Amino acid sequence: MSAPLLDIKDLVVEYPGKGLRAQPFRALKGVSLDILPGETVGLVGESGSGKTTLGRAALGLAPVTEGSIVYDGKDISHLKRQERRALSSEIQVVFQDPYSSLNPSMTIEQILTEPLTAAGVSSSEAKSRVRDLLDQVGLPADARGRLPREFSGGQRQRVAIARALALQPRLIVCDEPVSALDLSTQARVLDLFIDIQNRTGVAYLFVTHDLAVVRHISHRVAVMYRGEIVETGDGDRVTSAPEHPYTQRLFMAAPVPDPDKQEERRIARRALLDAEAAAGVI
Repeated sequence: MSAPLLDIKDLVVEYPGKGLRAQPFRALKGVSLDILPGETVGLVGESGSGKTTLGRAALGLAPVTEGSIVYDGKDISHLKRQERRALSSEIQVVFQDPYSSLNPSMTIEQILTEPLTAAGVSSSEAKSRVRDLLDQVGLPADARGRLPREFSGGQRQRVAIARALALQPRLIVCDEPVSALDLSTQARVLDLFIDIQNRTGVAYLFVTHDLAVVRHISHRVAVMYRGEIVETGDGDRVTSAPEHPYTQRLFMAAPVPDPDKQEERRIARRALLDAEAAAGVI
């Protein structure tokens, strides 16, 4: 078994309280989690459970009070800004809202070349790589000269994914990346994430509150409740036969789709994707 790419041990994130007598707020309470190379770990829980804080801590955007975050054998818990910037070629992020995460005044080509040129890639090579990136996420080459507002939500999220892939990272933190999309677009973007992982071997920390999403994309699932991981295990096992009472309540509260309707939608979605591919439509 290979060593973890990301290894989080006994992580505590604490924020100072507001006001003179306010107690500090402990958002994470000794969380441990690891991600193997090429693996997707789904992190699921209610709003306020701490799942987004865990993702932000891995990105260096939340303070580490106690514990450690080790990436590829190196402790990255308390990196300085310059060291963290150097790590951006290894760890990237895709945020929830594709529109707010893209500069509306920049063309798609400018958005995608920016991280490349900042990493020292020549302008001509960066432009060449933009064509490859657009192809990877299923967008036409003529998208380069257009602005984010000219695209649908699903297309904008594809641009955000392309930007995350620009520096060929080994790990992408996905923070509710499909929650702002309609169901049919969600399915296409999730399939894109899986396809990219199969082709590149990138690992994902996939943060979501959506049980259907975590079931679809995760190799392993970790369930968070009030700043702690209460259950973790194989994705199929956790989502079909959860053991912890909170996980059981969480999954019982989720709507259960009609299996026949689900199969009908799956067949219809595949037919739509095949038709779009044949017509060159995204």
